[in-house]
Amino acid sequence: MNNLFDLSGKKAIVVGGAGDLGVSMLEALLAAGAEAVSIDISDQNEKYVASFKEKGYIVYSIIADISDRTQIRQSYAKALEYLNGHLDILVNAAGIQIRHKSEEFPEEDWDKVLAVNLSAVFFYCQLAGNTMIRQRNGKIINIASIQSYCGGITIPAYVASKGGVGQLTKELSNDWGEYGININSIAPGYMATKLNTALMNDPHRTAEIMARIPQKRWGTGEDLKGITVFLASAASDYVNGTVIPVDGGYLGR
Repeated sequence: MNNLFDLSGKKAIVVGGAGDLGVSMLEALLAAGAEAVSIDISDQNEKYVASFKEKGYIVYSIIADISDRTQIRQSYAKALEYLNGHLDILVNAAGIQIRHKSEEFPEEDWDKVLAVNLSAVFFYCQLAGNTMIRQRNGKIINIASIQSYCGGITIPAYVASKGGVGQLTKELSNDWGEYGININSIAPGYMATKLNTALMNDPHRTAEIMARIPQKRWGTGEDLKGITVFLASAASDYVNGTVIPVDGGYLGR
């Protein structure tokens, strides 16, 4: 059974590997045996990668602004160099959040959110897809959200982007499943991350959210480790085109 979840010798790229959720997903892949490249705009990326190297993991850091399509292509090419031209796993974990009333939402903020949360996901998937089609295998894990299902409040760009990630995941699974590529999304619930600082500081909204979560707590990056390894491993070889909530039961309430 352990062999189903063993990632020894696998090569991975984690986009957003320095984020609150991404760093946990990166650590999970490394602990399961994978070699990985972390791509992130934050200078924390170097710090996290250095700490993982100290633990004996094989991991590399690339700093890139993924709202820039040229940097997407350059970072992917550099990551493949580190991985000797082979890619088994792509994780799209980068994301941003900007809040405004919908009737006042600025165009530039709409464009920023869609560029990072949706367009970058597609272009990294496209690049990885071309690599994996040649290999005839691969695993792609996108980060959707429970806002792929729900409407949210004052976050029209975010919910549009995350709804798009869910649908993109399904479409790509239809296009690439025949090549042995599995594309799935994780839909985190309300997580204790920097993106949700405003919510966690709002007693009224926090009370509303906690009332609907049967497990009565915010999620953390630790809660994504198991599902990440599952979707990256042979254990999920016949799982394709899904959006899997990890939400403490929120959607079932």
